[in-house]
This record gives sequence, structure tokens and C-alpha cells, in this order.
Amino acid sequence: QVQLVESGGGLVQAGDSLRLSCAAAGRTVKNYHLGWFRQAPGKEREFVAAITHRGSNTSYADSVKGRFTISGDNAKNTVYLQMTSLKPEDTAVYYCAAVFALSALSMRVQDYDFWGQGTQVTVSS
Repeated sequence: QVQLVESGGGLVQAGDSLRLSCAAAGRTVKNYHLGWFRQAPGKEREFVAAITHRGSNTSYADSVKGRFTISGDNAKNTVYLQMTSLKPEDTAVYYCAAVFALSALSMRVQDYDFWGQGTQVTVSS
């Protein structure tokens, strides 16, 4: 089992920056890749970014490339999502998720095994 707890969401203005954190816990947490997804009202959950369990590879959705950066601190079992140049369309609940590391770094919701409770990000225009 892997437990994931997100934090860092809030209300910001367009153009602002925000950093989300995902604290992971569990006996086997180091065997999991970690990813960020988001879900806006009335829309399906979508991939944002992911990082391999050793931090050697990352993947991003086209909509956030160049604006968001995913990084990890293995000593703290924490993954971060640094978001810059935020836009109103980035408004969503952001979820942290874990997929077993024997799997490829996936962008698919259905591939992830564990999920956090989510943190709200609201970007005003």
C-alpha cells in the first residue's frame, strides 16, 4: 500500500506560480513512479506530469510543457509540481498518483494504483 497526501493548492491570479507537494508513505513507496493528474468540473481526469521512481525520467502533458516542472526528493519521499505562468484553464483539483515501477511511465489514469485525496488549484483571470 502507498499513501499519498497532496498539499499546496490555493487561489492565485493568472500569471502567478504555485508549488504542489505530494508526500508518499508506505513500505514499498520507493518502488513506484509518481504522477500528477487534474480534474476540472465537468471534465475527465487528465494527465499532467510524471516522474520515475529514481527521478531519472519525466513526462509532461503538452498543455503544461514549459510551464510546469515535476521533481522529487527521495530522502523525503516527496514529489513536487512547480507551476508557473498559471492560466485560468489550469483550474482543477490536482491529484497525486502512484504506479508500480515495473510499469512504464504512464499517462493513463487507469494505470495508476494509488491516489491522493486531491488539492484545489483555482486561477483567477
